[in-house]
Amino acid sequence: MITLVQNYVNYFTEIEEHFQRRRGSLLLLSTLDWALIETWREAGIPLTAVLRGIDNAFEKYEARKRGRTAARINGLAWCTQAVMEAAEQMAEAATGATSRSRTQAELELSSAQIADHLRTAAERLLAAPIAQDACSSIAQHLLRLADDAEGVHAHPEELETTLTALEEKLFAALLTAVPESRLIEWKQRAAHDLAAFRTRMSAAQMQLVQRQYLHKRLMEELDLQRLSLFYMRHR
Repeated sequence: MITLVQNYVNYFTEIEEHFQRRRGSLLLLSTLDWALIETWREAGIPLTAVLRGIDNAFEKYEARKRGRTAARINGLAWCTQAVMEAAEQMAEAATGATSRSRTQAELELSSAQIADHLRTAAERLLAAPIAQDACSSIAQHLLRLADDAEGVHAHPEELETTLTALEEKLFAALLTAVPESRLIEWKQRAAHDLAAFRTRMSAAQMQLVQRQYLHKRLMEELDLQRLSLFYMRHR
């Protein structure tokens, strides 16, 4: 078994399920919500901080709505400020603390699972309708990585760094090849979805969410798989 330092698999699903429980209904997360979760992950915000922030946001909402009508929380963007505050509080509490074992945050994945994830991503890239040269080149790289991942000395942390670089290269090629009209449409849609939350997020946060939103739409439109081990699921 191979040990990953971070629990890539559960980050998305834990947040989604927790948000649904607090809201009290099965509301499917939107593209914007998933982009926001990806932003939190990239910023290194612990899952515990996100869940605590969601709780705090709902507690404040419930306190405000007592005795009057209040708009319902319909997306994770409403929890952004509370999540950031929870992350800051956790960071402050950890300052000066001795380092502890990260065993509880580790996730075990088999070499076969990782190799299968990489080969599936490669197969989809080989069938991509645009940027075929770049997609083919990256697919071949993924196939080599899949072979290596089945080796005894595979290192998921190093592999994740490589996959992140390959994905950035892939996004650059795809965004160049996609018709400009499609990019404009996606950007306008992102701006529309984010309009109600501009006062709740910093300019940097807005930029990150818009970027992730665009990437997610791009991969969905082309039926491609994200490369990061973070997107794996238990089988």
